[in-house]
Amino acid sequence: MSLHIIIDGYNLIRQSNTLISLDRQDIQLGREVLIDNLAAYKRIKGHKITVVFDGTNAPSFSQHRDNIKGIKIRYSRNGELADTVIKRMTAREKEKALVVSSDLDIVNYAQSHQAATISSPLFEEKIAMAAYMDIKGVGSENEDGWIPTTKKKGPSRRLSKKDRRNRIKIRKL
Repeated sequence: MSLHIIIDGYNLIRQSNTLISLDRQDIQLGREVLIDNLAAYKRIKGHKITVVFDGTNAPSFSQHRDNIKGIKIRYSRNGELADTVIKRMTAREKEKALVVSSDLDIVNYAQSHQAATISSPLFEEKIAMAAYMDIKGVGSENEDGWIPTTKKKGPSRRLSKKDRRNRIKIRKL
């Protein structure tokens, strides 16, 4: 099953310690650096990535859909919020989607449609870790997530099915 990462663009930029300063200088610069970081992440991991921005701050020359460096960019239409676009995409993708946002409304909607969710700061850490591992040439060992151990877990400590699916999708990051 391929993973489709749907990102609340301005939420990720404004939750990031590094991108927020660029965003304050020039909103277009913040978007460009985010897309560059995501393009590098896509080269490493290969997941399908879509970033959704509010159309009110969209560059005047842009269309509502764009594709830059393999990253799909979506701008909401005038009068429409990016949240609405994200919810529509999540409803269509369902369990194939991983939604990146710290907005509780979006997170709750995504979880109600069996999509996995991750907060913006945690996703930024995953991007930074993937870039670091790429630079150092370190591959991820144990791709399947299984670590041999003699420690027993028993059913009382088992996560719910929804939480296990969410954890599997996040491990793929």
